[in-house]
Amino acid sequence: MIINTGARTDTAQWYAPWLQRRFEEGYALVRNPLFPHKVSRYELDPAVVDCVEFCSKDYAPLLPALPAITRKFNTHFHYTITAYGRDIEPHVPPIDDAVQTLYDLEHLVGARRICWRYDPVLLTNTYTVARHLDTFGYLCDRLAGHVDRCIFSFVEMYQKLERNFPELRPVGPEERDALAQGLGGIAREHGMAIQTCGNNGLWPQYGINTSGCTTLAMLGAANGVEFKKLKHRGQRAGCGCFESRDIGAYNSCPNGCRYCYANKDPQRALSNWRNAHDPQSPLLLGYLREGDEVTHAPQRSLLASTQTSLF
Repeated sequence: MIINTGARTDTAQWYAPWLQRRFEEGYALVRNPLFPHKVSRYELDPAVVDCVEFCSKDYAPLLPALPAITRKFNTHFHYTITAYGRDIEPHVPPIDDAVQTLYDLEHLVGARRICWRYDPVLLTNTYTVARHLDTFGYLCDRLAGHVDRCIFSFVEMYQKLERNFPELRPVGPEERDALAQGLGGIAREHGMAIQTCGNNGLWPQYGINTSGCTTLAMLGAANGVEFKKLKHRGQRAGCGCFESRDIGAYNSCPNGCRYCYANKDPQRALSNWRNAHDPQSPLLLGYLREGDEVTHAPQRSLLASTQTSLF
């Protein structure tokens, strides 16, 4: 199976000691967000965890713990570096700091295991098409040769975003095409592979591939292993990724990104980080409570050369 550490919250940036302890103790507990009394236990055992997928905007806090993890597990890293400042990503490091951390990460795990995410692409009066292309070109200058590929997507205009982010404006068809043409051309000039994430459009004419951002082929190539030929059911409609199990929790990321789908309220997330998190607990937030039902999650290896399974 694939374990994900960063789809629900930026665990690497804000919960690195907890994450390190989970791998040392060999398991994590995850509370069901829809049925809070139900808790799943995941064994963090390389016999059944074929790859650990990390997603973060700042790996610096986790770097000291990574060698011990990568010695045992196949790993893969999504690193989000965008054009936005503190007005949109309040607690994300500046671009140049993020780039330096990516170099440090590459030194530990190699470029083949790192995907640079330039997403979501959104437009305001400040973050225009021209500004995106300028910043993307600057980042390509710095990151070409240090990552496996770039993945981008356009922001999804869901209701909460329209309500809480009034200066955001939809990215129209002409602007999408201009951005795709520009991003594809800049990536090609730098010899960098580029693809979309999910059903964000088709632009093969600009050298842009379409694929899931976490596929078994990608994970296998990054780690030199072969997976079984299995269907990618995706994480949501239009997603081409292979399904994974996240050990984090919603409403717990203090980054405060204004486009975030995982936090209902940035202040609630910040409060949870400050008051509901204990690095000693097997749960990211809080502790087991009376009446909780803990079950071992079904886990099986997906590698072509093994039949290992638990439960």
